[in-house]
Amino acid sequence: MDPFTIFALISAASAGVGARAQYVAGKTQEIELKRQAEEEKLAAQSREIERRQQLNRALAANIAAQTQAGITGEGTPASIALASAKEAGLSEATISLSDRLRQAQLRRQAAAAKQTGYLQAGSTLLSAGAQAAQLKV
Repeated sequence: MDPFTIFALISAASAGVGARAQYVAGKTQEIELKRQAEEEKLAAQSREIERRQQLNRALAANIAAQTQAGITGEGTPASIALASAKEAGLSEATISLSDRLRQAQLRRQAAAAKQTGYLQAGSTLLSAGAQAAQLKV
């Protein structure tokens, strides 16, 4: 074999290894970001449960205080409790939306990382092909 053929084979092998490494790096980053998104989902569920428990404790304490004070569940106290519950629900929805957006962002980053790995691998192979073509000229 002549030296140019040997060099072309070595270059092709090197490009293949480099392309594979870039593909694997992109895939690894995708997997990591998807794992982070799942962890964020679980953490958000845990935070939501904790917030609901706190809200239930506060509402129970208000009801107990009103009962001890002899206040009935009608009229202004009931209106205040309803408004407070609506406000808590709105706050909960906002927090939930924020959590879902954070998870979606991580999933988009995962897809982008995977795509970047593919593009870098393809670029490496094309570059090696161009170099090999220049050697033959």
